[in-house]
Amino acid sequence: MNNTRFATSIHILTLLALKPAEWLSSEFIAGSININPVIVRKEIIALTAAGIIQTKKGKEGGAQLNRPASTIYLSEILEIVSTSDLLGRKNLSTNSKCIIGKQINKKLDVIFERTDYVVKESLGKLSLADFLKQF
Repeated sequence: MNNTRFATSIHILTLLALKPAEWLSSEFIAGSININPVIVRKEIIALTAAGIIQTKKGKEGGAQLNRPASTIYLSEILEIVSTSDLLGRKNLSTNSKCIIGKQINKKLDVIFERTDYVVKESLGKLSLADFLKQF
């Protein structure tokens, strides 16, 4: 997995947790992340659909957390933004006549599942409020 969706979403949510009473614009958030506001808006759409944040349109609009930061866990954010397996994909057309090729995907399944479990379990112990305390 080589994308920044998780990091971008955590950045957005951490800003919203820092200023819970304010409606933060995508331009403001994008300025903190140093990315295009369009990318921020795409993540805001996904986070809104998941019920993590709420948005308000208009001049005084923006985004806010929809739940207390203490009830939002980083594992939940990973689940929202993940589009593929954590370690990537396996090679599906391995050589079935090779001792490694014919078995590797079964062996990788175990590693991939274990890694996904460990990462999700670890992130499931860290709330957005806990993460914010680091700043």
